[in-house]
Amino acid sequence: MCCATVCATDSDSTILECIEAGRNYVDISFMADNPLPLGELAARNRVIAVVDCGVGPGVSNMMAGRAVAELDTCERIDMCVGGLPEVRHWPFEYKAGFAPQDVIEEYTRPARLVEHGRVVVREALSEPELVDIAGVGTVEAFNTDGLRTLIDTLNVPFMRERTLRWPGHIELMRVFRDLGLFSSEPLEVGGVKVRPVDVTAALLFPRWTYAEGEVDLTVMRVEVGGIKGGVPTTYRWELYDRRDAASGTRSMSRTTAFPAALVARMIAGGRFPLGPGVHPPEMPARHPGFLEEILAGLRARGIRIEAEVTSA
Repeated sequence: MCCATVCATDSDSTILECIEAGRNYVDISFMADNPLPLGELAARNRVIAVVDCGVGPGVSNMMAGRAVAELDTCERIDMCVGGLPEVRHWPFEYKAGFAPQDVIEEYTRPARLVEHGRVVVREALSEPELVDIAGVGTVEAFNTDGLRTLIDTLNVPFMRERTLRWPGHIELMRVFRDLGLFSSEPLEVGGVKVRPVDVTAALLFPRWTYAEGEVDLTVMRVEVGGIKGGVPTTYRWELYDRRDAASGTRSMSRTTAFPAALVARMIAGGRFPLGPGVHPPEMPARHPGFLEEILAGLRARGIRIEAEVTSA
C-alpha cells in the first residue's frame, strides 16, 4: 500500500500487526525485541517497515550508515544525544522531553557497546565524561543502550552511543539507582507492598514536567572515523534545536517526529530507496540522496545541522 503508518507505541506487537495488515510502517519508539527477523514476513506482505526512525536512534543511524558507505574502512562510530532544559534547575538539572518512565529505563537498562569487534555490556550511567557542545556549553555524556540495530547491521570494530545531560544529573541518578529507588521489586512498607520505582516516578515526574513556555533543547553529535583513499577521514555532524516559540512544539517532539514524517512521505511518494522489508535507518541512508533529503527537510523546519568531513 502507498500509505505509511507512523507509530510511537512501545508495543513490540504493533509492527507485527501492521505487517500482517499489509500497512507500511515507520516507528520512532523503543522495542524490546529485535524487529529485523520480521523482514521476511514484511517482504512477503510487500510492506516497507522503517524502525527506530526518530532522532537518536534515527537520524544518528542515518548519519552513521552514510559515513560507513563513504569510507573504504570504518574504524569507529561515536554518537551522543540528549534533550535538555535550556535553563538548569537544582537539584535535578533536568526536565523530561518524553515519557519520564522511559527516562528511568535509560538509567537502569544495561548499555551495549562494540569494542574490538565484540559486543560488551556496561552498566547504565557508566563512564561519565564531560563534552563541550558549541552554543550549548559543557554537558555530561554517559553510556546508554542506543546502538540497537547498528550492532547487527554495521561491521565496525568500535561503536558506542551515549546520552547527554547537564553536569550533576548523572551522579544524582546513580545515587537513586544504587539506593534502590528505581527497583521494580515490591517492598513492604507499613504492611503495604509498593514498587520503589512507582513511588519514585510519582515524586519525580511532576518535578520533571516542563512548565508552560519553558524552553527545551535537543543536541546531538555523531562522529564516524576510518580510512578513505588511504587517508584517515572523519565525518562529523552536530544537530541543535530548541522549542518552537510560534507553535509551542517542544524540541524533542520536533526532532523525533519530523524524521519519521519525512521518511513516511518518501514511502508514500514512491521515493524510498529500498523495497519491502524491515529497514533500520542506517540502511536506506547508504543510498545517495536519502540523507540529504532528510537533512534538508529538517533544516527547512528550523533544525540546525552542521556537517564536516576532515582528512588527516
